[in-house]
Amino acid sequence: MQQQPNPSQRSTANETPPPARDESREAIIRVRDLVVGFGTKTVMKGLNLDIYRGEILGFVGPSGQGKSVLTRTILGLVPKRSGSITVFGEDVDGLSVTRRRQMEQRWGVLFQQGALFSALTVKQNIQMPMREHLNLSERLLDEFARLKIAMVGLKPDAADKLPSELSGGMIKRAALARSLALDPEILFLDEPTSGLDPIGAGEFDELVATLKQTLGLTVFMVTHDLDSLYTACDRIAALGDGQIIAQGPIADMLASDHPWLRSYFHGKRARAIVPGGASHAA
Repeated sequence: MQQQPNPSQRSTANETPPPARDESREAIIRVRDLVVGFGTKTVMKGLNLDIYRGEILGFVGPSGQGKSVLTRTILGLVPKRSGSITVFGEDVDGLSVTRRRQMEQRWGVLFQQGALFSALTVKQNIQMPMREHLNLSERLLDEFARLKIAMVGLKPDAADKLPSELSGGMIKRAALARSLALDPEILFLDEPTSGLDPIGAGEFDELVATLKQTLGLTVFMVTHDLDSLYTACDRIAALGDGQIIAQGPIADMLASDHPWLRSYFHGKRARAIVPGGASHAA
């Protein structure tokens, strides 16, 4: 049973209205009037957001404002106080246990820092979701694991390595391979390029964009990486004070007069658009 929000915690006068419905695109995830909190602290305050099929949506906002909380709430790892979350046209609150498990097989998650099981090899990490949800022979499990390893650009010998034997970039790719184990339709990426050097981060962004095109993925990417927002994301949604303060392509973010967006996209670490659509450090 969902806890009802305290009226004093919400101010309807300041809530962002639901985004205008784009009839030409399918909202594969729809969040409406979402309120999430911990104790006396309210993190999401009537948040509204649509994520469209086939796009890479970059989700940005100040540190500590709840970017990862939204991901975990959609996944059902964090309870909400009120509001609705619809995935694939179904209200997740009304799903039976069986139907919920079926839906969970349609999304993959890459958590911050990879979150690989330290005692398992890369191959065994990738096989974990398969063992839980599928009835496959050991031969097929090994074959599918090798396929996912190749898909993310890791060498075959990475299969038998432990996470402690991998570089930061290899850990992210191994975690991405695990998130693709069940051939999901939605991919949740939580700070996927955090801790990577610029070259490694750029290669990872290119990999995600390629996988989106070849596999038809919908990607929800929590990130603070400006290069990812410029090069990989089709659309951006910005979080502020528990609500979406702006959403749209990078051009809309650059044109916004919101103080935080101006500071973020035009500050010292911002990118300057150069002829040809590329960008470089300001």
